[in-house]
Amino acid sequence: MEGKLFIITNRKLIRYGNLCNIAKACAKYGADAIIIREKDLEDEQLYRLTIEVKKAVNSSIKVIVNGNYQVSERSKADGIHFKYNDLLSFHKEYKGIKGVSIHSLEEAEIVNKIHINYAIAGHIYNTECKKGLEGRGTSFLNKICSAVKAPVIAIGGINSENAPEVMKNGASGIAVMSSIMEAEHPEKILFNLKESLII
Repeated sequence: MEGKLFIITNRKLIRYGNLCNIAKACAKYGADAIIIREKDLEDEQLYRLTIEVKKAVNSSIKVIVNGNYQVSERSKADGIHFKYNDLLSFHKEYKGIKGVSIHSLEEAEIVNKIHINYAIAGHIYNTECKKGLEGRGTSFLNKICSAVKAPVIAIGGINSENAPEVMKNGASGIAVMSSIMEAEHPEKILFNLKESLII
């Protein structure tokens, strides 16, 4: 089994190159999807960025827009990623990939009754992105994976060393952000992450 590798964007963390270069590396070195999560952008800016990323990956991996249905539709992205509460209030017909972030067993049980293609669960380990908040751990992940029919993607402090443990606790893959956004050579990290997901 080979786990899925999702990359979440944050262009403000990028120290080397630009988002399109990182997207190209993601496509070349084994990522399965890239979630464009740029909350500060207006619709038109987000649309243009999504189009640029789509061109960069050239249909080789899935491009998913975080939280913006209009941009996802207009750009013909592969999918949309929801916050938990936003998914509950979303009632439009949507043919693309639908993903959601969940942070508790209660949320897992509720989204299990809704058609989704994946759920991102976290945060599993301590991470700089969630300073001061203790990671929920692999026992939490195991419970989530047992409660959700859709594939569960683990997030939070995951690297090539602890990814196998995450997979052994039921995850179908992992999502990472800062380690790729901040890297001078993201291809090395991508390669190692993908290798760690083969179990």
